[in-house]
Amino acid sequence: MKAIWNNKVIAQSDDTVVIENNHYFPASSLQKEFFKESATQTNCPWKGTASYYSLEVDGKSNPDAAWYYPETSHAAKPIEGYVAFWKGVEVTE
Repeated sequence: MKAIWNNKVIAQSDDTVVIENNHYFPASSLQKEFFKESATQTNCPWKGTASYYSLEVDGKSNPDAAWYYPETSHAAKPIEGYVAFWKGVEVTE
């Protein structure tokens, strides 16, 4: 699977985990130069507290376009530390 934004592959992996129609990518698959830590956090009742990354690619920004769970509930352990995308990021094979 590939995550693409602003015509750049920002993550690529054969080891994604699909939950609620989102592909979660291992942190090791990210092109780290495109990811900036965000102060945003949200809470999911069954997964836990999500943290976010903003994307910066070729001078364009996409705030909070990627999220991950640094620590999950027991039910969501398979995606702990994995990263998912939204806000116009294309996830494709």
